[in-house]
Amino acid sequence: MKTPRRLEGLVAIVTGGASGFGECISRNFATLGARIVVADLKLEKAQAVASAITADGHEAVACRVDVADSAAMAAMVATALERFGRIDVMVNNAGMSHDNRPMLEVDEAFFDRLYQVNVKSIYLSAQHCVPVFRKQGGGCFINIGSTAAVRPRPGLSWYNGSKGAVTLLTKSLAVELAPENIRANSINPAIADTPLLTTFMGTEDTPENRKKFLATIPLGRLCQAKDVSNAAVFLADPESNFITGVSLDVDGGRCI
Repeated sequence: MKTPRRLEGLVAIVTGGASGFGECISRNFATLGARIVVADLKLEKAQAVASAITADGHEAVACRVDVADSAAMAAMVATALERFGRIDVMVNNAGMSHDNRPMLEVDEAFFDRLYQVNVKSIYLSAQHCVPVFRKQGGGCFINIGSTAAVRPRPGLSWYNGSKGAVTLLTKSLAVELAPENIRANSINPAIADTPLLTTFMGTEDTPENRKKFLATIPLGRLCQAKDVSNAAVFLADPESNFITGVSLDVDGGRCI
């Protein structure tokens, strides 16, 4: 008898799904039976990921989305419903950061965009997904935060603040929506081996510079996309249906 895959039959939207954590989450969820909406600002890259998932025998569709734009988020939700008929998991992964620099060197326009992408996106996902979840009788938000919300690094003040908002919003969603069987959890990765690595480091990615960051992580390595993806699988799995309002540190012990 075939053993059911952990996410069999679920439909998941993954923003920022074309690279980094988002791509890994999209591919991992699909392998475990979920049907995926790969949503990204870069449509061609999203299409490439969706095509690769389909070529592996799974179901996926790509769509372009600016997570700070309500109409774009509404269209993304509509794409999921038109293609798959429901939404079970909303992964708010898309995010950005300013370069590591003194706080007063980040200009107002960049600050506004940072909070639109990292914070307003969660507001918009709730606006457009909660009505769907209510109609279905439940659903799940997974928000990608950061250890910056727990142990902020200097030079990333405004980014740190945006991720602090992710943590508190996740808990607020969880407590308000729990009576309707809607869960919300977040994942806090440590500094990771992704395209944003040098942005966070504020310097060239060399073995010597990496050592400074590795020294702050007890397990002695950078976070990998698979680490975050595996945590997302755990939170999306129906077997985790009694877990809500949790901020899961995927950090190799950094926040101890």
